[in-house]
Amino acid sequence: MTTTQLLLIAVSVSADAFAVSVVQGTTIREHVLRRILLLSLVFGAFQAAMPLIGWTVGSSVADLVTSVDHWIAFGLLAGIGAKMLVDSFAAGTESTGSTAAVFTVRSVLTLGVATSIDALAVGIGFALVPVNILGAVAVIGVTTFLASLLGGWLGHHGGRKLGRPATFIGGIVLVAIGVSILVEHLDVHLVP
Repeated sequence: MTTTQLLLIAVSVSADAFAVSVVQGTTIREHVLRRILLLSLVFGAFQAAMPLIGWTVGSSVADLVTSVDHWIAFGLLAGIGAKMLVDSFAAGTESTGSTAAVFTVRSVLTLGVATSIDALAVGIGFALVPVNILGAVAVIGVTTFLASLLGGWLGHHGGRKLGRPATFIGGIVLVAIGVSILVEHLDVHLVP
């Protein structure tokens, strides 16, 4: 996996955390910096941990699926991307306020898990392609931390319209990377 692909994956999987951070930022009225930092640290930590968990699970079955690994990686990335695209058009994506209304450690942890499920699937895909997993999880974690920090700040300063476009763009990028992995593998095996 190239550095560019890894960076694009990191930005893409951080899109949900960014969008939720924007929503959370719109509700924070006191202890703004502390709460945005907490949110960003939790989101970054979960986004880093989930691909590692997925990679561990995926590595245990990688030998069984090497003949179809490119199809699995494509399916996971394209599926996650498609889900993000659908979510970007779903009613209420910007904010209904339901999860953002109360800022507690429990709600932040719950949001951390919810926004990082896609990263778990990406980690399974990582087990099927050559990647430095520790470097990958570091890039994903730091990217998500920074995206969440920016999202929280932008949300606090009145931006509710960034969540939907960020999710849409992230979905397109993941689908494109999935197609790229598939084409790269098929090209290698089709050319004599």
